[in-house]
Amino acid sequence: MNATPNHDVTATGNAQVIDFAQLRMHQVEQVGGKNASLGEMISQLAEKGVRVPGGFATTADAYRQFLAHEGLAGRIDAALDGLDVDNVKALATVGKQIREWIVATPFPKALEDEIAAHYAKLGNNVTVAVRSSATAEDLPDASFAGQQETFLNIQGFEHILHAIKEVFASLYNDRAISYRVHKGFDHKLVALSAGVQRMVRSDKGAAGVMFSIDTETGFDQVVFVTASYGLGETVVQGAVNPDEFYVHKPTLQAGRPAIVRKHLGGKAIKMEFNTEAVAGKSVRTVDVDPAERRAFSVTDAEVEELAHYALIIEQHYGRPMDIEWGRDGVDGKLYILQARPETVKSQEQATDKLTKFRMQERSNVLTEGRAIGQKIGAGKVRIVRDVTEMDRVQPGDILVSDMTDPDWEPVMKRAAAIVTNRGGRTCHAAIIARELGIPAVVGCGDATQILREGDEVTVSCAEGDSGFVYQGLLKFERVDVSLAQMPKSPVKLMMNVGNPELAFEFCQLPNEGVGLARLEFIINRMIGVHPKALLAYPNLEPGLKAQVEDRIAGYRSAVDFYVDKIAEGIATLAAAFWPRKVIVRLSDFKSNEYANLLGGPQYEPHEENPMLGFRGASRYIDPSFRDCFELECRATKKVRDVMGLTNVELMIPFVRTLAEAEKVIELLAENGLKRGENGLRVIMMCEIPSNAVLADRFLDYFDGFSIGSNDMTQLTLGIDRDSGGPVSASFDERNEAVKAMLSMAIKACRARGKYVGICGQGPSDHPDLAQWLVEQEIETISLNPDTVIETWLLLAGESTTIKSS
Repeated sequence: MNATPNHDVTATGNAQVIDFAQLRMHQVEQVGGKNASLGEMISQLAEKGVRVPGGFATTADAYRQFLAHEGLAGRIDAALDGLDVDNVKALATVGKQIREWIVATPFPKALEDEIAAHYAKLGNNVTVAVRSSATAEDLPDASFAGQQETFLNIQGFEHILHAIKEVFASLYNDRAISYRVHKGFDHKLVALSAGVQRMVRSDKGAAGVMFSIDTETGFDQVVFVTASYGLGETVVQGAVNPDEFYVHKPTLQAGRPAIVRKHLGGKAIKMEFNTEAVAGKSVRTVDVDPAERRAFSVTDAEVEELAHYALIIEQHYGRPMDIEWGRDGVDGKLYILQARPETVKSQEQATDKLTKFRMQERSNVLTEGRAIGQKIGAGKVRIVRDVTEMDRVQPGDILVSDMTDPDWEPVMKRAAAIVTNRGGRTCHAAIIARELGIPAVVGCGDATQILREGDEVTVSCAEGDSGFVYQGLLKFERVDVSLAQMPKSPVKLMMNVGNPELAFEFCQLPNEGVGLARLEFIINRMIGVHPKALLAYPNLEPGLKAQVEDRIAGYRSAVDFYVDKIAEGIATLAAAFWPRKVIVRLSDFKSNEYANLLGGPQYEPHEENPMLGFRGASRYIDPSFRDCFELECRATKKVRDVMGLTNVELMIPFVRTLAEAEKVIELLAENGLKRGENGLRVIMMCEIPSNAVLADRFLDYFDGFSIGSNDMTQLTLGIDRDSGGPVSASFDERNEAVKAMLSMAIKACRARGKYVGICGQGPSDHPDLAQWLVEQEIETISLNPDTVIETWLLLAGESTTIKSS
């Protein structure tokens, strides 16, 4: 850690109140992790441009002197002695009594005077936030996120005194008492510091949380930013589904546009100042205007500025960080409000074993939301409406609620999974679910309406960013993959990765890059609209236009939505595997598949055999589709030339003739994707017998081949790969005729000194085919991620160590 004690600072001794600017990280025992961190950033990072609002902190000594009043400490110790924190009702009773005692106990006069003096230094009756900072919190191996209270928009000395009292009392919230017991912290050794910080007017702007690491996979080359309108408590509490952004660190550091993926959140409500505050209600929650919901709450430039702050903070502290931020709606500036160590993914012990969960069967999806963790859980639905019903949750139940408040931590650990209507991936409930190792699907919107009490369901968070609640108890498996001393492979092994949402997970497997990234997955999952319909917007018929408008919310135009979403998908893959090669195959939808997209039927021809119809290169160069293909080119050029992710290479599918090859290469060049410029390689998918027969002549136009074994087998043997029936049994990539085609293609590339790999299904299904390809001197074999380790070890002559449980 780079933050070292500065002993030249004015001595604080046993002071009861200290200005943030006088604090450093080594003073955690005096003012808690949160306040010590604020002081560290104010004094050490301001010169690097990180803005942190000023303020002051009461000390642990002040807290202990307060507890010495009227025998308060003794009463608290007696109440906690022998308490069973797993007895929810007993815990609630004892916690409530202790909090009432604390609020009723007066402050010492000396402490009140010091608070008054420091408040006066902030300005004339300024508005502040009063936050908690426990002396054991925010340690690298424990997260106390959200356990104590925060009070916003507090103005006036008397109101500040009351808020500090409430903060002290919150050290004995039910969740905090339970957490300390389970983490082994002695109640008597934990003290509380209250931080009084000048308010950022994010009630008129935006706020959120960011991590300098991906919270789900531990991938450390991105900053994950969440944002919503108003005060950040709605994001922290999980009351809203926020906007989400991933920023690639190396791209940001290179000074290029670095947002590789973003997701528009619902942002249904926001918290703002209550100008007519009564009975301590200094903030209120209001609905967000529908037009604002359909827009991102922060600009791309602001997201990148925040990510830049995250990099500075991470570098200073020397570890992944969890950071709260706010944008002041008055001055328009971004501020860092808190920073604490990330305590889940960064603390997982290094191991030679990779544990993954996989669904073995699927059923009807009842509801879906944002996936927390990468596990799977199954059990009976238990719908909990409020804290009074918590004790109904039995071990192995699926806890379902509107939003899972951190107060519920004592029973959350009983659940096999958690499902909520509201919340984002950085809310307190999500943080606790990760720490407990429980899969959670948050922000479903309708979980408490769709799911029924007692129903048996399976909750899967192992399929990317989206988490799914399936009907019934389904089969799934836990897969332990040994990575210990991986032997040298005789061939470069790459991966076929279709879903960008899984890229941060898959890139942690041993690999040489991505041999096949299918654009169809990005278009189908992330866009879902036919490109012709987007080009025709806004002149679509009303019903279709309304559906398209829902999809394109947050983007400048319908066409920009298409281009930017393709770019996001490609950039996510490129960032995950950077600087290793990522070969992106441009779209290879068939006409019936394009027809399944929104608006598709009116633009696609009816073909008796779409497999052999209007697809691949012939579609790109046809006047009816050329404008759609040019959008794909724009997206790819943005990723390579604007973002600088030049590890992206292009693959052209289903090139039937030499004339098609020539025209496609010309069309790419016309759209700024010329072979050789900025290191661009263009690969042809070798999947038609004509490609192998005329391999040398096709190589005049391309930088190499990537063999598609599925179509090559189909067209060599004359078997429709989509058909079933008796003839399907003869479909085998190991057939001698198919092997002859593959051998011709490999030899031609070798003779020309050009790239040759295979990305078809064959080697994933048939290890003996993979071995034969090695003997043919193929350069790379691209496999499905779940077969990489097994095939790697087999080719290296070692037995597999994959085990399921």
